[in-house]
Amino acid sequence: MPDKHLSTQFDSELNGVSARVMELGGLVESQIRQAIYALSQFSVEVAQQVSDMEPRVNAMEVDIDRELSSIIARRQPTARDLRLLIAISKTTANLERVGDEAEKIARMVRSIIDSGSARSLPTTDLRVAADLASGLLRTALDAFARLDTKAAVTILKDDDLIDKEFDGFVRKLITYMMEDPRTISSSLDLLFLAKAIERIGDHAKNIAEFIIYIVKGEDVRHTSMANVESAVK
Repeated sequence: MPDKHLSTQFDSELNGVSARVMELGGLVESQIRQAIYALSQFSVEVAQQVSDMEPRVNAMEVDIDRELSSIIARRQPTARDLRLLIAISKTTANLERVGDEAEKIARMVRSIIDSGSARSLPTTDLRVAADLASGLLRTALDAFARLDTKAAVTILKDDDLIDKEFDGFVRKLITYMMEDPRTISSSLDLLFLAKAIERIGDHAKNIAEFIIYIVKGEDVRHTSMANVESAVK
């Protein structure tokens, strides 16, 4: 009976910290949505709201890490439970970095608006990539909540779409700068913005890899898709 009681407490703690991660994920998703809106509407006010959320995201990361350290110290988990706690810590770090990228997008939007050339720059394609990245993160969080390895594999494949969007946008932006050198400064801001969007997709991919690590005990980072699919089977 005491063992069962302790196990129930441990499960409750795991569920609690997992819920906190999902709460952080929701906050970061909100940051991304607002950053994309700020880009589409060239809104300084909304861009500032994204930046204002950054301290809250940072504080949540610290709180979750503190809670994880306490659980590990008290429970000394092994096997899958330990993998879960490690993956939660890494997922939390990736979500905080997504928040950093959202704040970077907001900062770049303000810079582009201040330059006075916002409406003349090719931002439509960039918003497509931003929507893809935002959707990928949302799918990754949902897959994390369900520990869905099949969804994780799909996320790893879909990240290539964002990479292709980024490469195509860079080529278009280079052409744009060559045709009108006056836009070079603002175009470089847009390039950094595009890179931030690509990084959001990379962080979603990282979360997908952690899901596979939790469920299968296999570290599939920096490996081929064939190896990933083999690990999941």
